[in-house]
Amino acid sequence: MTSEDELPVGRRVAYWRSRRRLSQQLFADRLGKSKSWVEKVERGVRGLGRFSVLYEIATVLRIDVQMLLPKGHQPQPFEAASPLITAGEIGDLQTALERYELLPGSAPAPGLSPLEEVRRSVRNAWLTYQHGRYPVLVRALPKLLRDTQAAELAFRVPVEHVREATHLHGQVYQLASALLRKLGHHRLAWIAADRAMTIAERAGDDLLTGMAAGQFGQALIGLGRIRSALEITTIAATALSPGGTASQQQISVHGHLLLQAAMAAARLGDRASVRALFTMATEAAAQLEGGDHNHCWTGFGPTNLTLHQAAAAVQLGDGDRAIRINQAEIDPDRLAVLMPERRANHQLVLAHAYAQIGAVDRAGESLLHGDQLAPAEIRCRPIAHKVMSDVLRQTPGTPPAPVARLAQQMGVRL
Repeated sequence: MTSEDELPVGRRVAYWRSRRRLSQQLFADRLGKSKSWVEKVERGVRGLGRFSVLYEIATVLRIDVQMLLPKGHQPQPFEAASPLITAGEIGDLQTALERYELLPGSAPAPGLSPLEEVRRSVRNAWLTYQHGRYPVLVRALPKLLRDTQAAELAFRVPVEHVREATHLHGQVYQLASALLRKLGHHRLAWIAADRAMTIAERAGDDLLTGMAAGQFGQALIGLGRIRSALEITTIAATALSPGGTASQQQISVHGHLLLQAAMAAARLGDRASVRALFTMATEAAAQLEGGDHNHCWTGFGPTNLTLHQAAAAVQLGDGDRAIRINQAEIDPDRLAVLMPERRANHQLVLAHAYAQIGAVDRAGESLLHGDQLAPAEIRCRPIAHKVMSDVLRQTPGTPPAPVARLAQQMGVRL
């Protein structure tokens, strides 16, 4: 008789799917897979060798990924999704995350950069991220982490310099978390987000805390801790609820947190909460002067809100609705002025939506469009690899040459 600890992965998937009261069809839709694929997995006919797929399943089932694995099994972490970024570069960033120059007795690093230069470097790093230039950013972050750590240690007076140095230090940890999450390194993303939260609390800065909470919530989603992500982003959004004298920055961070909370609720299949959170985010967006903005690097505004509504529909397994939102509710002119990362990410969302409804030709076109906007958003992300794999699998015969070429460049094969 097989003990619970020795149950095969497929049986564990079936058990938790039943516990969540999901039919095989609904479960398949949320994964972007076919019902036949789910049946084969649960019967043990099809294996689950890729850890990224296990993470997706755990996320849909709202459990820790370890609960799908036999006792004592130590899964391999995600590898870099693309040769554009090497394992060594990720290792350098991990080493930088492990440094603690702010421990008692530490001294400033030699060659300290002026605060103005650090400020400019952090701004450039945010722009690099929002242009989707992830290989450039992953190589720049180790030095930037060292520079901002040294700046916070060195600039003890005047007060405004102390505050700014701490703020910049926290922002760089947020950037590291955002990038690592994109690349599928969820444990490292959580570490960076936790550091960002610690710095924000030390600074006593409400806006910095809100920004950090958004990254912390997304890192928790990557680890399959969806309910915790929903809780922390909702609490942080409530804490920043704008009053009559709220700044545009406060409104933006508040709205950004509501969007992150809505995405977490969508992963839980909680449609009522998704609707309520988007309603509040719509009210926040209406308070922004002049529509779309990029205050506090959030990109929050009416257009980005609609992009999140399409993404939430995909998470809920409603690809048709995501496509309708894109066609009827997104102004192409307003979309065109958003940062390349946002636009390429939207193309990835559309590709996922088209794959859900079996329109693999349109899914391939969306991936190609996203690759033109910000190649790293498509080539470096595990989720993009999954969508491309679905496109190749569902395409009858040979895929179009441009799609086949992109798949080869991404390293995706059937």
